[in-house]
Amino acid sequence: MELKQIKYFIEVAKREHVTKAAEFLHVAQSAVSRQIVNLEAELGVSLFIREGRNVRLTPVGRVFLEHVEKVVHVVDDAERVINEYTDPERGTIHIGFPSSLAGNILPSTISVFREQHPDVMFKMKQGTYYELVDAVISGEINMALLGPLPPNDKRLKGSILFTENIVALLPVKHTLSGESVINLNQLRNDSFVIFKEGYILRELVMDACNQLGFTPSISFEGEDTDALKGLVSAGLGVTLIPEITLMNNLPPGTVKVPIVEPEVSRTVGIIIPVDRQLLPTEVIFYEFLKDFYSRLEKFQN
Repeated sequence: MELKQIKYFIEVAKREHVTKAAEFLHVAQSAVSRQIVNLEAELGVSLFIREGRNVRLTPVGRVFLEHVEKVVHVVDDAERVINEYTDPERGTIHIGFPSSLAGNILPSTISVFREQHPDVMFKMKQGTYYELVDAVISGEINMALLGPLPPNDKRLKGSILFTENIVALLPVKHTLSGESVINLNQLRNDSFVIFKEGYILRELVMDACNQLGFTPSISFEGEDTDALKGLVSAGLGVTLIPEITLMNNLPPGTVKVPIVEPEVSRTVGIIIPVDRQLLPTEVIFYEFLKDFYSRLEKFQN
């Protein structure tokens, strides 16, 4: 079994089309088809079901894909680590992040880091909470910024960078918009705009409401913090949102109000895999993050 065969197999599996995979790989279609046939012959199983020009994975093909993707990530890391050991200041950091940290935390942090390490490159992956956790575990990326950190996952190591409040975002004409603080129970009869199923911030909102014995009435479900803020601005509902997403970016026609009961907050931190070492450049960034937010917390206190 050759690495080239594995890479060809992965591209065909991702695109479910031999011609499209060949175009991406910049090789002839016949070369890709031949390598797949040879791989199946060597393994003694069919990896694909052929459907005209399209293909789809067999059950054993899906299992094989899951394992060989990890192999390719390990090999890619090995190549990068060799290059980076000669000069960690010119390496690449592969990091994931959710939309709630994209507007302020990530840009400002990277900006400060690059002042000290101007030649380091970044490859970014934006995704949902659970997509990013899976990406770190599978080896697609080696670190991800998350809020909150996953509890009790033995496959991951997490470091808390800071804790932030979740606040209510209300239309300016809301009856509670002039309050200095509110009780979440005061929003019991409001329509909420919140994230879709599968987003951790949705779970956080639902859990907070359930603590007080009610399930919020949902008028809209979205995938992006800016979309939710825009709907509140239009007067279509209220939402609970990380306070940091409103830093220097409070939508027109809205007000943010702290919640005192229950107090709603989340940890924000960085996760890395337990079973793999970070690349040298990633180690520099990982230590920078912990030191940067430690010093920032001491300054604020």
